[in-house]
Amino acid sequence: MQATIRWVDDAMFVAVADSGHSVVLDGPPEHGGRNSGVRPMEMLLLGLGGCTSFDVVDILKKGRHRITGCITEIEAERADEVPAVFTRIHIHFKVAGTGLRDSAVKRAVELSAEKYCSATIMLARGGVEITHDYEIAGESG
Repeated sequence: MQATIRWVDDAMFVAVADSGHSVVLDGPPEHGGRNSGVRPMEMLLLGLGGCTSFDVVDILKKGRHRITGCITEIEAERADEVPAVFTRIHIHFKVAGTGLRDSAVKRAVELSAEKYCSATIMLARGGVEITHDYEIAGESG
């Protein structure tokens, strides 16, 4: 896997992934940016959320559960000093479907957290406290 990050100007960068997809990264005005892109640490959380959401949906689909929606909400705390690393992250899944069993959703969340989500496991091994919970919503989530 490779990526290229190219400085545009001020605090703006364009990041291009192996797949050819790109994203604009930028800082806030107080740090020389124009607030025209995602912050790098926000991107890290988005990647974490995408990784674990993919797992949960994939596990449920492979189990032939009728999932119709999944919204993942993440709250994170960072250290006050530099480097302002993540110290705690909480991930909340809102999973919707027809006839979803609590045990199936719980298992999918646990498997993602403990076995499949590379981002979760990497951050946890680095000392970030990561917690998860979930709720089962109605038909569409």
